[in-house]
Amino acid sequence: MYVPPHFDEPSQEALHDLIETSALGVLITHGRSGLDANHIPFELDRAQGRHGALNCHVARNNPVWQDVSTGDEVLVVFRAADAYVSPQWYPSKQEFHRQVPTWNYLVAHAYGRITVRDDESYVRHNVARLTRRHEAAQPVPWKMGDAPRDFIDTMVKAIVGLEIEITRLVGKAKLSQNKEPRDIRNAGEMLNAQGDRHIGEAMLAAAAWKSEQG
Repeated sequence: MYVPPHFDEPSQEALHDLIETSALGVLITHGRSGLDANHIPFELDRAQGRHGALNCHVARNNPVWQDVSTGDEVLVVFRAADAYVSPQWYPSKQEFHRQVPTWNYLVAHAYGRITVRDDESYVRHNVARLTRRHEAAQPVPWKMGDAPRDFIDTMVKAIVGLEIEITRLVGKAKLSQNKEPRDIRNAGEMLNAQGDRHIGEAMLAAAAWKSEQG
């Protein structure tokens, strides 16, 4: 991924936050069958290793777990939000007419080594953690114990675990930081007005930071 210095997100904590709040990642592999991409919800373990670890599971019928080998390098892409930005939203455009459209976004790329975990204990733990995290906001959270044990046993046998030790994290926060603060601010306000609040609020924060830097 091309990351100009003004779009670089160097904070590992910020990238971990992005992964946890945008848990559906794209697992990109280059196994025996060639390039492949799978969309999978991940559970991040921040404490494991230098950069953390990603845990997930796939259907046993999904060939990805047999197509890769333990130790293979993989890439997981997480996208928090994106939005089109019109040059009409930049005040400087009205003065100088030297602006073009762009597309802003927040992404994290996690590079790592994959381990195939075809064991029931790992799979149950992964499913339980994912369930607890994503059911927490429900009025009555669902838990594995709500279903008959034999049903859960059957479902667990039908999936395979994948663990990815993150070896490198790269983040990009493309928020028009190469523009004047007034341009970033106004574009952020326009995005908020049309409902793209994730990118809009991030742009307002970027405008405030750039203004403080002088």
